[in-house]
Amino acid sequence: MKILSWNVRDLGNPRTVRRLRHSLKQHYPQIIFLMETKVNKFRLEKIRRSCGFQCGIDVDSIGSRGGLSLAWRGNVIITLQSFSDKHIDVIVEEGGDNKRWRFTGFYGSPYSWDRGDAWNLLRQLRCNGDYPWLVCGDFNEILYGFKKKGGLPKEERRMEDFRQVLEECNLNDLGYSGRWFTWEIGNFYETNIQERLDRGVATEQWSALFPNSLIRHLPHTFSDHCPLLLDTADRKKGMRRRNFKFEAWWVTEVTFFSETKQIWKNSTGDFLNRMENLKRGLERWGVTIQQNTKLKTKVLSSKLATLRESDRSDENLAEIFI
Repeated sequence: MKILSWNVRDLGNPRTVRRLRHSLKQHYPQIIFLMETKVNKFRLEKIRRSCGFQCGIDVDSIGSRGGLSLAWRGNVIITLQSFSDKHIDVIVEEGGDNKRWRFTGFYGSPYSWDRGDAWNLLRQLRCNGDYPWLVCGDFNEILYGFKKKGGLPKEERRMEDFRQVLEECNLNDLGYSGRWFTWEIGNFYETNIQERLDRGVATEQWSALFPNSLIRHLPHTFSDHCPLLLDTADRKKGMRRRNFKFEAWWVTEVTFFSETKQIWKNSTGDFLNRMENLKRGLERWGVTIQQNTKLKTKVLSSKLATLRESDRSDENLAEIFI
């Protein structure tokens, strides 16, 4: 099973919705947890359904702040336990599997004066069942000072409070792969700040249930937070084969009509044979175009990742945010 957790920072932005759809198509998670949607639950439900998630629990934003959504698809069975403007707590079952476990999507308060209430909420949730427990989200706090680069140092007391509540709840950090930070702000070297605010934590029972689980920090673009992708199986599933389908984007390629004419010209036999040759030829051409596009995207994404992970300077920050 794959779970995507992301502080989207405003689903009212069409670019953010497009980025979300791209991530969902690329990674195909069965469960998603979104924070800071900043839209009401009616609009949130519409966006969620347009992304292919018919089942979900949506929490209204408060004006232009907050807003949560937990959605699922496939053979996943979700039973709601509780929710608030800071969390959604559910029991998860997979069809055909006897595993039952608990998932809490958590959004920690961005305000230091309200952080204690967020930690007390975690303590309260700890008492609500003995299922193996996974918590993912934006905690808006770091565990240690070295998990921040730039800006003023964090108060040790605040980090200690965070470590203390995780210890009391028997929640252990699941680690990650990818870049070390999940949140970034500032387009210039002097103002750039990086922190690991988003994470997944779980009880030993949950980790024993999914010993091969892995969290990846995906690249971020329109949000200042990285999406987290948790894969409980830690393996890639094969691509599903599909029947021939004429793709609408083909006609937008400048070589489409000349390629079609050339394939038809080089075909022999009756009409049905020539149509079959045209179908196979367009499929091969389409795959080539997609591979070239993916290669260009991969090169640009790799260059962007290298720039983001390098030491900040005005030059590479300018290149990142062009």
